[in-house]
Amino acid sequence: MNTHIDRARPPSVERTYIIRMMSLMGIYILINIAAILGFFDSLLGRPAGWAVAVAVALPVAGQIWATLRLMAESDEFVRVIVAKCFILAAGATLVLCTAWGFGETYATAPHLPGWLVYPFFWAMYALASPFVRTSN
Repeated sequence: MNTHIDRARPPSVERTYIIRMMSLMGIYILINIAAILGFFDSLLGRPAGWAVAVAVALPVAGQIWATLRLMAESDEFVRVIVAKCFILAAGATLVLCTAWGFGETYATAPHLPGWLVYPFFWAMYALASPFVRTSN
């Protein structure tokens, strides 16, 4: 007779983060697909269009929250690594977007939509991640 009780372990911090991130990005993608397919065309260009804009921005806020929860729930080493990558990505995004903005003003660079800042930030995070290896 087996007397050992196998208790289900709670999901790891990383797994919880992936579930949160995938859920939030799923919502983000669905709202954008609906917009691309024209479901919100009657709202666009009107004050009600702000509802669509905010609806797309809420999963972005949720993604930031999920990342902050990852840092809070992780051990000190992971917390420092994620924070360093986050800070480097934010800094690179601020510098490059500022340079591009002045390029639009002074050098006739083409205008880019503001929503590109979000994917650009995560691209910078991905580029910084392989180089951040220590918590020092």
